[in-house]
Amino acid sequence: VEVVTRSEAETIEAGRDLATRLRPGSVVLLKGDLGAGKTAFVRGLAEGLNIPRDEVTSPTFTLIQEYRGGRLPLFHVDLYRIDDPREFDELGLDEIAEDGVLAIEWAERFPARLKPSRYVSVHIQHAGDAQRRLTVESQKSEGRS
Repeated sequence: VEVVTRSEAETIEAGRDLATRLRPGSVVLLKGDLGAGKTAFVRGLAEGLNIPRDEVTSPTFTLIQEYRGGRLPLFHVDLYRIDDPREFDELGLDEIAEDGVLAIEWAERFPARLKPSRYVSVHIQHAGDAQRRLTVESQKSEGRS
């Protein structure tokens, strides 16, 4: 599915819409350039999970932000500053995701390590001024490898 948003508010709305379809164990892989709108999309996910969107900040320096109090817990991960696959493994993302929703920014940095059984990939691209092109793909695999 491809969606074009024309403002940050519309990007947030797209995240809010997706959140209504998420359940425990859902993983959202966010891909896109710096400033594309990944964190804005996660604000929408939070709002769709009944978590105040103004609580959401980019986890660039903390690596993982946890938001509770909504329909499901939201775990917001940023892989931008992770260079070593061992650092990635130490995050323990498989265990974290079991009871909530896991949203991972810069998911393209470790594609071989990210093999959740059920995920939604969201690629956000600049499409001129405040416009963004969101390509959303759902995937359910039969097993984990």
